[in-house]
Amino acid sequence: MGFLSRLFGKQEKKDLKTLVQQGAVILDVRTPQEFKSGHIPGAINIPVQQLQQQLHRLKKDKIIITCCASGARSAMARSILKQAGFAEVYNGGSWMRLHNQIR
Repeated sequence: MGFLSRLFGKQEKKDLKTLVQQGAVILDVRTPQEFKSGHIPGAINIPVQQLQQQLHRLKKDKIIITCCASGARSAMARSILKQAGFAEVYNGGSWMRLHNQIR
C-alpha cells in the first residue's frame, strides 16, 4: 500500500451516479469563490479548511461524496470525515469530472 493510500484511506470503487440517485450528499470543499465560479447543482460548499468546525452541517448516516478542483482537497476531506465517524464517504475527485460522471 502506497503512502497516499495509507494517508487518505483506500476506497472501493462505487458507481457515484447511482449513489447520487439514492440520495448521496455532494460536498464541495473548494473555497466559496471557486464554488461560485461553477459547481454541481445541490452540492454543499464547506471549504476543507473549515470542515472540522462545520461537521454539524452533515449527517453521519448519509452517503457523502467529496469533490474539489483536482481531487487533492476532496481526499483530505474524505479522511477528515472518516476520522470523525462518517461511515460512507467517497472521494469524487474533480467537481467537473464528477459532474460529468453523474449526469
